[in-house]
Amino acid sequence: MKKDECFELGYITKTHGLEGEVSAVFDVDIPEHYADIESVFIEIQNQLVPYFIEYIHSANNRLIVKFEEIDGVEQANPLKNKKLYLPLKALPELDEDQYYYHELIDYSIHDQGLGELGTVENVFDMGSQMLIAMIYKGKEVLIPIQDDIVKKVDKQQKVIETALPEGLLDLYMEE
Repeated sequence: MKKDECFELGYITKTHGLEGEVSAVFDVDIPEHYADIESVFIEIQNQLVPYFIEYIHSANNRLIVKFEEIDGVEQANPLKNKKLYLPLKALPELDEDQYYYHELIDYSIHDQGLGELGTVENVFDMGSQMLIAMIYKGKEVLIPIQDDIVKKVDKQQKVIETALPEGLLDLYMEE
């Protein structure tokens, strides 16, 4: 499995107990959607390695995960701070007017006032907000994903309609 065929489900924070369990965070909107997964991929030395799940349960606002064949702290310890991945096909289906951020890559950006601007190169999570990255006149431009800026996402045509604030592009064009 290649990393670009997966999405980041979450990460392991620490070991839990003495039986090889780990404490994990599922960094998704609805973690309960993933309560019955049978396996995850963990990135080890730049390779995604499958780990089969014995069980997952919730305790004190966190998830406790027990992987098959991980039977002690010494086996679980190397998994601390590792990211958990699932194949993109494991994502729940969304309504027509909803989208996953990774889907926006390669969409065209069309501004209501400025016309065609470019193509989405990447989407960044800055913690407090998501940003679309595009190349405009040779410069990287970051566009906040907010309702007042991103007006419409057309999944059929792969077009994002925006209403950029006046002067936003000018900020990036100045040397």
